[in-house]
Amino acid sequence: MINKICSFALMKKYFFGSILAICLATAALPVRVAVSAEVVDRIVAVVNDDIIRLVELNKAVSRFEEQIRVMRYSPDKEKEEIYNIRTEVLNNLIDEKLADQEIRNSGIFVEERELDNAIEQVKAMNYYSDEDLRKALTASGVSMAEYRDEIKRQILRNKLVNINIKSKIIITESDINHYYENNPDKYASKKKYTLRNIMMTYPVGMDMQSKQTVYSRIEAVYNQLEEGSSFEEMAKKNSEAMNAGEGGRLGLFSLDELTENIQTAIKELKSGEISSIVETDQGYQIFYVEKIEDTGGRSLNEVTDEIRKLLYEQSVNEKFQSWVEHLREDASIKIIR
Repeated sequence: MINKICSFALMKKYFFGSILAICLATAALPVRVAVSAEVVDRIVAVVNDDIIRLVELNKAVSRFEEQIRVMRYSPDKEKEEIYNIRTEVLNNLIDEKLADQEIRNSGIFVEERELDNAIEQVKAMNYYSDEDLRKALTASGVSMAEYRDEIKRQILRNKLVNINIKSKIIITESDINHYYENNPDKYASKKKYTLRNIMMTYPVGMDMQSKQTVYSRIEAVYNQLEEGSSFEEMAKKNSEAMNAGEGGRLGLFSLDELTENIQTAIKELKSGEISSIVETDQGYQIFYVEKIEDTGGRSLNEVTDEIRKLLYEQSVNEKFQSWVEHLREDASIKIIR
């Protein structure tokens, strides 16, 4: 599962930069895919002077195909999903080739001590001894040399992104303030209402005359409330809801937890005020706003670091996509079906 998470991230083009730590932490669990001897290898794409072979594509796609097959789609749906996955994976392999070409041209390199340190991190995060790691690699059919090469590629790609993208991103206080102010649903306090109700029910399909009789009864209750009668006592005496014995107490609600007609009835009310008579699916109701309170808000100071990280990651992903698109525009890419 851990490898699938890492590979899924690769599919979504986050295979540079921020997912390096994930891939390093999970690289001790690689998957070697056996390719049938009956499959004839061929070139599936040419990226400038590099090629992508069918066996390379099949290896990258195989784990996703396994996941699709266990979903038990219809044959046509399964075929469609696998085709889409192969297309996505091939595009990502092309992006990797373009990035590797940029690495060669930029002169970026990785020292042996960096590889050693990265492997030590993997061992520490997986609680592996050196022997445990080698056993895991052997069980997966991957040699230590192949493993070190993969770690090296990940480090090189991370360095490339640091140079071309991350080093150019600056998140200002103004950016943070703007995001905070424009996302009140995430950070601002939310108004909540402690409500009571009085309800008089009517059966579905009741004729208009009988329904009017029910309305007249609740209207009489409403008039007594307007004259100052206790809502709690009136609920106990008149409400047909199950909470009548509790004086009609409903609980604490934000507006978005209520149906639209109830929202409209109470949103302008103050504490201690009653709504007009509201027709609902359950019957006619009157609502009493017992208390209004603000809950759950977080100040700008409390969320500054959280917002900065969020904006930084968004910017990395946006600039990365733009950067890859520019690489594609300048490249000679031929896909061979």
